Amino acid sequence: MAALSFGDQSVRRLRADLALALRAADLHGLSEGVCNHFSLALPDSTDRFLINPRGLHWSEIGEDDILLVDGEGRKLEGRHDVEPTAMFIHAAVHRLAGKACVMHTHMTYATALSVTRGMPFDTALSQNAMRFHGRVAFDPNYSGLALDTSEGERIARAMGGADIVFLANHGVIVCGSRVDYAYDDLYFLERACRTQMIAAASGVPLAPVSANMAGHVAAQCVQERLQSELFFDALRRKLT
Repeated sequence: MAALSFGDQSVRRLRADLALALRAADLHGLSEGVCNHFSLALPDSTDRFLINPRGLHWSEIGEDDILLVDGEGRKLEGRHDVEPTAMFIHAAVHRLAGKACVMHTHMTYATALSVTRGMPFDTALSQNAMRFHGRVAFDPNYSGLALDTSEGERIARAMGGADIVFLANHGVIVCGSRVDYAYDDLYFLERACRTQMIAAASGVPLAPVSANMAGHVAAQCVQERLQSELFFDALRRKLT
């Protein structure tokens, strides 16, 4: 079977979905300048993936701005350049962690938790947080900008099979099997982090549920992904 090409209709749909997720992230205040990156592996390959280009604001990114790169982060198709840290982080997470969709942001509340001692994101607090119970890893070691292969690989290994990893003094990575699932998790992760930060700032003791209850809610959320699809469809109507 021939490999999918950049211009195939199925790949164009994936490019459009990735661009939509980037515009939605800007709409929801999850972007930061022209930094950070979303990527999506092609379904027929473990070493080719789509990614947003260097230097474009997420609000302006369309299907034709998305790049195709290989497992070494080298551009194969597209009219823009690849951002160096995107190359090293995303190539490693796709290759070593086996993730299909990888979203890396410095979104405000998740990043705020990453700079607190122990990075205490509590998956037993709010209902939004419970959906992530058992799916989160923490990387306690900050090593500067990811400007080489070793740093990207270190981050990928720190995930340990988790879907989400908090990067100390840096930000967060959220992964999923599809763009709409990953974006839904990204959005609700930030809301869960915001709720925790606001509640902690109140000075009133927090009231987590039991680990059993948090695990029960997490299983319910994983089994009910129609809501993720409907949310992404609504964003498509809003932003297209």
